[in-house]
Amino acid sequence: MALAAGEAAGRPVPACVLGIDLGTTSVKAALLIGAEQEQVVAESCSRETQAYTSSLEAGPQGMEQDVWRIIRALNECLAALPQQQLQRVSHIGITGQMHGIVFWKRDKGCKWTESGPGPTFEPEEVSHLVTWQDTRCSPTFLSSLPLPQSHISLATGFGCATVFWYLKKSPGFLKSYDAAGTIHDYVVAMLCDLRKPLMSVQNAASWGYFNSRNKSWNTDILKESGFPIHLLPEVRDPGSIAGRTVSAWHGIPKGAKVGIALGDFQCSVYSCLTEKTDAVLNISTSAQLSISMPPGFQPPDMPDPSSAVTYFPYFNGDYLAVAASLNGGNVLATFVDMVAQWTEELGLRVQESDIYTKIIKAALAQTKSKLSIHPTIFGERHVPEQLASCLMQTGVRRILGSGSALARNEVLRQEVERVFPFPVVYGKDVDAAMGAAMVMFHRK
Repeated sequence: MALAAGEAAGRPVPACVLGIDLGTTSVKAALLIGAEQEQVVAESCSRETQAYTSSLEAGPQGMEQDVWRIIRALNECLAALPQQQLQRVSHIGITGQMHGIVFWKRDKGCKWTESGPGPTFEPEEVSHLVTWQDTRCSPTFLSSLPLPQSHISLATGFGCATVFWYLKKSPGFLKSYDAAGTIHDYVVAMLCDLRKPLMSVQNAASWGYFNSRNKSWNTDILKESGFPIHLLPEVRDPGSIAGRTVSAWHGIPKGAKVGIALGDFQCSVYSCLTEKTDAVLNISTSAQLSISMPPGFQPPDMPDPSSAVTYFPYFNGDYLAVAASLNGGNVLATFVDMVAQWTEELGLRVQESDIYTKIIKAALAQTKSKLSIHPTIFGERHVPEQLASCLMQTGVRRILGSGSALARNEVLRQEVERVFPFPVVYGKDVDAAMGAAMVMFHRK
């Protein structure tokens, strides 16, 4: 490798930055090597988590994941990366699926063990992760909660909404824990042995009951409703350092700087957005179309529940205008799973990969059809009852495509190119793990 050649020639070898994305269905890690402003992706690794599990409290409306399985996938990812490069990691950027919440005991959140090339940690007294896909908070339940002082509407799957649900439906559950955060906040807290969890403005806004303008929780509103505010993490700006690793980790030296956990959506955009006139379209498990707002832009004081556009905190005080959909690659996966079940009931067993192949071939061969499909089977946050059923003026000149569903599906790419009246460019190394690494690289 070029790194080894540089070392052999006696030139100083630049440090590495590790980016980690704890996604909805998989974990990805990427190593970024750079000197000054040059950066090269050294290695990357991805592992499926297979973490979905049943919810005892919420039943079929619950969407939970086993944190132990997520951390196992993370450990497998890091174990697959080159030890020589991991030993040079000086900074770690971590991101993951937003909105969700996991609870833990501060003194017993994990245990460190010797394993393979170096120490690793495993979850100990940790709850399941209640994900952003969770639907236990019905519209009726959400309407019974106090109105947030925030520009973002409260929705099911948001961390604070989930805490309210436990408070009213299963209060004994909350008494077992004294800390909470997103899944990536949890990993940062374990790596740095934080006594009080830290959370970036990006993740705090995704939980609800957070005022992005003054960067504070709606503590007065929450206190009046009996909300356990001791569970709320301390909030800091995205890009800041949360702490240092308290132990060597998979060969990464003790004392490596760990950035505060970031939103996966913001990191995905950061990995590819270079021009103000670009719009980023990401289609993975869900889908988002975003543009960067002008410097100094501030979101409205109150949300518009009927609007499909939300303003997400980005970096350096900027915002992204985001049209976010709950429906993306998950719709294709659900459709394929349904077809597989039908064929099995008819006495046939067909691999899902074969179904994907035939669907794509059929779609590519189709030229015109009067069939109208509204594939919003997961609803939308601004219209949750809509089940299965804006760019010229902002100066957008190009669409940057990203996301696993878009990368793997030619039909989706053709539809994107048909719908948008702009050139469409598909990025390389465009993902949240890469974005998290780039954030730390640019802030070294």
